[in-house]
Amino acid sequence: MSKSFYFSVGPSEVYPEVEHYLKQAYDEGILSISHRSKRFDALSAETFALLHNRLHIPENYTILFTGSATECWEILAQSLTKEASTHFYSGAFGEKWFQYAQKLRPASLGIDIGIENTPLPENYPLLVAPELLCLTQNETSNGTQLTNEVLTAWRKAYPESLIALDCTSSMAGIRFEWEVADIWYASVQKCFGLPAGLGVLVLSPAAVERARQIGENKHYNSLVSMLKHREKFQNSFTPNVLGIYLLNKVMHNAEDIDAIDLRADHRAQTYYDWFEANPHLKPLIENKEIRSTTVIAVKTTPKLLEQIYTDALRSDFQLGAGYGIWKPETFRIANFPAITQEAYECMLHFLDSWVAE
Repeated sequence: MSKSFYFSVGPSEVYPEVEHYLKQAYDEGILSISHRSKRFDALSAETFALLHNRLHIPENYTILFTGSATECWEILAQSLTKEASTHFYSGAFGEKWFQYAQKLRPASLGIDIGIENTPLPENYPLLVAPELLCLTQNETSNGTQLTNEVLTAWRKAYPESLIALDCTSSMAGIRFEWEVADIWYASVQKCFGLPAGLGVLVLSPAAVERARQIGENKHYNSLVSMLKHREKFQNSFTPNVLGIYLLNKVMHNAEDIDAIDLRADHRAQTYYDWFEANPHLKPLIENKEIRSTTVIAVKTTPKLLEQIYTDALRSDFQLGAGYGIWKPETFRIANFPAITQEAYECMLHFLDSWVAE
């Protein structure tokens, strides 16, 4: 193998074309253009259009750029809640989102749904519909996800609430039914196949209207200000111009999300079938309904965990470490679009040849 393959879950493998795009950005002077220039406005507008097209984002949904997905925690709490948000979570990142929101809105409510439960709304009744209902569509820490069917059930149960989804490790990797939620956010260092440093925030018309009704405008990343600048295809802050350029190039050459979704599902099922048949390495999540398509979490013993890390490195694979309470006995495999067919087949070969000692 001529290079290491990165199966870590973020930052992860970047598209191989990024090397060329970086040189192209330098040669074209992108690194020096003003974010208030017409050239940037055109780049931004084209990138938004490409995202709408490739990911099937409805035309009446608004796309914004942020610094990261975690920055969105602050933006949403500040600009889309007056009193509180309600969070249902099954892992570390969903819980951290709740904890951060609670610092800004102390009345916010957090409910741990557990990692093996299919979280249907009838199992978690709320006395009052929340201002902002927060769900983690894909929980990177433990490899769980909410299907479009589950999200549709939440939409029907709370039609008047804004629904926000953390899809940091799934946006651009699987197909979404965008109308089931009002806020979707992600970072580009996972399924977008790019270096870290750029976030993507998608808002429904209802979310935009709520932001304008609340009118919070005390911070540099207040939605009112961000939306005002968005009218000119600009940002309220100095954005990652290089990151936007690279995103533009990747989206230009990206497959339609339906094709990406189909391949991701096939690869994920192949992984899960292999781990279910192995006596030493098993899927962390037993409930097949909530297993992530893009983050494959695997459990084993601490001794074998150390062995597989060592053996993988010898074969030029970078695996993702476990996270939080699952760290001592789990590892994670990224199933992101930028991972080539060659890398995927090499990983399967490595697994087939791996022997527990």
